[in-house]
Amino acid sequence: MSTLTQRSSGLVQRRTEASRSAAAADRDRGSGDEDYEPRRGDEPDEDDTGDSKETRLTLMEEVLLLGLKDREGYTSFWNDCISSGLRGCMLIELALRGRLQLEACGMRRKSLLARKVICKSDAPTGDVLLDEALKHIKDTQPPETVQSWIELLSGETWNPLKLHYQLRNVRERLAKNLVEKGVLTTEKQNFLLFDMTTHPLTNNNIKQRIIKKVQEAVLDKWVNDPHRMDKRILALIFLAHSSDVLENAFAPLLDDQYDLAMKRVRQLLDLEPEGESMKNNTNDLLWAVVAAFTK
Repeated sequence: MSTLTQRSSGLVQRRTEASRSAAAADRDRGSGDEDYEPRRGDEPDEDDTGDSKETRLTLMEEVLLLGLKDREGYTSFWNDCISSGLRGCMLIELALRGRLQLEACGMRRKSLLARKVICKSDAPTGDVLLDEALKHIKDTQPPETVQSWIELLSGETWNPLKLHYQLRNVRERLAKNLVEKGVLTTEKQNFLLFDMTTHPLTNNNIKQRIIKKVQEAVLDKWVNDPHRMDKRILALIFLAHSSDVLENAFAPLLDDQYDLAMKRVRQLLDLEPEGESMKNNTNDLLWAVVAAFTK
């Protein structure tokens, strides 16, 4: 699976944006609070603190925002990693909401990538994309692995009988969700040979809060232990890297801050998912998704 293995080679080169100071992030008065508050019936993560209903975002929406060009309203045409990254977001989002889990590792201690994804609860999440993915996983027998589900939901399969698992127009559907939440707007742009619907940013505070949250996780609030980090922020860092959009969160930093942030991100990327998944206060499926992208 080519798109999953492209990110394992390391971090992308920094683009020369150091001249943009951290003033944009400083203007945001957000405190880095969580952007998600569990719906009734959801299983909350113990570190979730909730936020106002208007700005409640999923992991998919946060990753898409990090990759979105603010004025142009679309992601880079050259980014071929974000599609699989967004499917990884869905699996972790469903796991954090108590809908999915990995099967038990058993006496022979199966590896994370060999263990099947099990539906723990089929209660609706209130998000159409998540519910669509959850239905596919619930209805599929025998169960599939995390890596297989990332491929199937992305449409990256040679089996024509499994093409129906593909979730279509994911970026456009996520952008429309963000339009409804007042974060983006909708425009039409002409690209010589064709017209394209774009979604420029209208509420910069929301995006700046996400950027600040990521920056603080590896700078001011760094705890040097992934199991003491908020699971959603930890997942966001891993998935933003896998989607090739993490660089956008660090571009405004000064040189010394940038170097320190990237060093700590590298520490997280160098962790061994198998070992981390066996520690206390962990989520097996989260580490299985990490393993799928970094193997």
